[in-house]
Amino acid sequence: MAKAPAKQEEPEPPKKKGKKKLLILIIAALVIVLALGGGALLLLKKRSHGADANETAKVSKSAAAPIFVPLDSFTVKLQAYEDKQDQYLQVVPNLKVLSSETGDKVKEYMPEIRHNLLLILSAKNAGDLSSPQGVEKLSTEMRSRINQILGAGSAPKGDAKAAAGAAPDDPVQEVLFTSFIIQ
Repeated sequence: MAKAPAKQEEPEPPKKKGKKKLLILIIAALVIVLALGGGALLLLKKRSHGADANETAKVSKSAAAPIFVPLDSFTVKLQAYEDKQDQYLQVVPNLKVLSSETGDKVKEYMPEIRHNLLLILSAKNAGDLSSPQGVEKLSTEMRSRINQILGAGSAPKGDAKAAAGAAPDDPVQEVLFTSFIIQ
């Protein structure tokens, strides 16, 4: 009997296990590096976000839309100045306030505020108000008096605090004139 010829076994090509392992190691290393980088990025963002939140709170407090309370116009006879005939002052002030609650409080005290502002205005003469510095001084005096009425300060006239400007917690921050006429 004849034997069937034995199949010649073809040599199998060598397996490329080394290349597969290298590729797996490279991919694993990339995944680890990306994970570490992402974690570091998140930590940095958290830290900067915490600092940004504090800065944003400060900025938003100072950058909040201002609240203005308009006052009715005042017309007063000024004190005699260098033997001139009677002179009159007509002003329309607006108050820049810290909050809407302060605006409501200003409206509650409006008769007392108007009375005190009329006294301040009628005590002036045209010479006192003829320069920008005089108008600014009048604005500061009015702001100080209104803050006293609202119970926010008892700084007497000429006090360094009143001259320096409004404190950050004063209810009325500024008195602004939208009209200022001397005749």
